[in-house]
Amino acid sequence: MKPTIFRGAGVAIATPFSDGGINFSELGRLIDFQIDNGTDAIIITGTTGESATMSDEEHRAAIKFAVDHVKKKIPVIAGTGSNETAYAISLSKFAAEVGADALLCVTPYYNKCTQKGLVKHFEAIADSTDLPVILYNVPSRTGVNISIDAYRELSKHPRINATKEANGDLTSVLRTRYACGDDLNIYSGNDDQTLAILSLGGLGVISVLSNIMPRQTHELCKNFFDGDLDGAQRLQIKLCDLIDALFCEVNPIPVKTALRLIGFEMGELRMPLSEMEEKNLERLKSALKNHGLI
Repeated sequence: MKPTIFRGAGVAIATPFSDGGINFSELGRLIDFQIDNGTDAIIITGTTGESATMSDEEHRAAIKFAVDHVKKKIPVIAGTGSNETAYAISLSKFAAEVGADALLCVTPYYNKCTQKGLVKHFEAIADSTDLPVILYNVPSRTGVNISIDAYRELSKHPRINATKEANGDLTSVLRTRYACGDDLNIYSGNDDQTLAILSLGGLGVISVLSNIMPRQTHELCKNFFDGDLDGAQRLQIKLCDLIDALFCEVNPIPVKTALRLIGFEMGELRMPLSEMEEKNLERLKSALKNHGLI
């Protein structure tokens, strides 16, 4: 079995902005809130962090800030994926230099490479540093799905450690587990499938929900690993309305709005993201009230 980067709930942390840049003091406050409430890992500069609209300077600064602020209390996983292999390698090398614990690398988007290209792309990134790599499979955003055969080939690489699976297909997760066994760890990339993927041997979740309910997301995973399946099931079902509300518009619009509502200074959503539609905002507020968050 490959080493475990983290076990439980890692937060795909949102990025607070202010005056056209990153609000680092509020980012530090967010990180502290996560650590104080049991989050098992910080994933910085991912989709929820609006990395797609960050400048290169901001991307690197956010990674370094997270590493320096966390001070090895829990793992920091840096989102360094790109549709340009050379740029992904450059970001990955930087993350390694500043002390990140692992890399999260999304499938190349827009240019939509073949499965052969995917394998070569991820292997080149994994060869560029000594850090473990978590693949990120989210075809709804990238237009590319990692095939079972590609997973099998990638799992042979000593530093390709895991995948964040967000293709929504539990049968695919089952077949990946069968094909790769202990050579590829799996994390859920969808909050509504956390328990289901844990039941198939997953190690946890890279979570949007954790931004606002870190303790409960951690407890869901902990209950499962402690053998309290009823407790894990109750939490997964109880959180359904809030999870649905957090994805009623494209992520991270609702979660960033929710963070504002519970008291964090998140600043603007970067265009082309826009503020929530009124009917969806009311749905989000209702779910937050239902869970005692506002």
